[in-house]
Amino acid sequence: MYRFRIADNLLKEQLKAAGVVVVEGPKWCGKTTTAEQAARSVLYLDNPQKRKDYLLLAESNPGLLLEGDAPRLLDEWQLAPQLWDAARFAVDRSKERGLYIFTGSAVPADKSKISHSGVGRFAWLTMRPMSLWESGESSGEISLQKLFEGENKAVTVPDQSLEEIAYLVCRGGWPGVIGLEKRVALRQASNYVDAVCKSDISRVDGVNRDAAFTHRLLRCYARHQGGQVSVGTIHADLSGAGKETMSENTIVSYLSALKKIFVIEDMPAWNPNLRSKTAIRTSDTRYFVDPSVATAALGIGPKDLMNDLNTFGLMFETMAVRDLRVYADALDGVVFHYRDNNGLECDAVVHLRDGRYGLVEIKLGGDTLIEEGAKSLKRLAGKIDTESMKSPSFLMVLTATGSYAYKRPDGVMIVPIGCLKD
Repeated sequence: MYRFRIADNLLKEQLKAAGVVVVEGPKWCGKTTTAEQAARSVLYLDNPQKRKDYLLLAESNPGLLLEGDAPRLLDEWQLAPQLWDAARFAVDRSKERGLYIFTGSAVPADKSKISHSGVGRFAWLTMRPMSLWESGESSGEISLQKLFEGENKAVTVPDQSLEEIAYLVCRGGWPGVIGLEKRVALRQASNYVDAVCKSDISRVDGVNRDAAFTHRLLRCYARHQGGQVSVGTIHADLSGAGKETMSENTIVSYLSALKKIFVIEDMPAWNPNLRSKTAIRTSDTRYFVDPSVATAALGIGPKDLMNDLNTFGLMFETMAVRDLRVYADALDGVVFHYRDNNGLECDAVVHLRDGRYGLVEIKLGGDTLIEEGAKSLKRLAGKIDTESMKSPSFLMVLTATGSYAYKRPDGVMIVPIGCLKD
């Protein structure tokens, strides 16, 4: 049975706004299934029985592949980039919206076959693995939208143990694993990483890449989750213990390929107006699109996380960032990271298009960590020049566990992830 996705409503809105909606995201995150809910006709370009014919037709007469009831879904459209210009031309001629849905798990390898940017005709929608709200593992009693509107009610949160959170981190939000027996579900993330290393990273642009090195790179990237590390640092890490490694330029090409197949999704830096002249670090923060990719790359499971709370905290942060990104998309927002040269940091800044923003610190839980998170949020809020920009709509410590969501006397919200939604 189909599970509601936050992207369902976003797709409906975009179909009203543009002639073509491009749905992007990693393989196996549910793009095609979600698009099928809105489509009235479908063309699967990767159908092995018809793929050769479709690609030949895309070269000679791509308009024929666009024929069908609208919205028409063209799945894995990047296999035939010529469809882009054909769809743009069709939209220009009809002057209608909501004609086509393009889904793809990679950026087209050959952009030379695309001559138009798509401005005014195309809209984009990014899908990720399921948030806990979408997979049914968050009660959704605390709404991010309501926090922006000033609501700060206290609620009782359904019990979720740290062991359960560790499992959810390692299992990930892949729709195909929801409801599976735990041992089987955990195996899927390892299979996903194997597919990335052995096939997907090379298929994205036709460049043959080394599977063993790709796995080493993913392990290295996993160790740096949530950090603003340079390619030089990654290169040095991979060169440790006397091992031969690729050049920095080659590492950049591997990372670029991983971005093209939406396996990694780094977080940009936030640049607020500050009262002081504090220098802000503007490097992107390293993240996978889902925490299960990181744990699978490291070869660890829930028990390992329970035995290493420092690593657990980093992996939980990746899961929390995934959920915040999904929820922010629903609010027309973006998630940023803040860090300055004085060491002040904010794990996530949810910034909406209308200028409102919320500051979020992500912690496993416990009084000491929550107190540290709250102090950091108050320090950053106090540095912001509220004459030049709005005051934060909320300050929130997002925790792994907890029996209640509530607002502290100092104004900081304490919210367990198991009760959050968009």
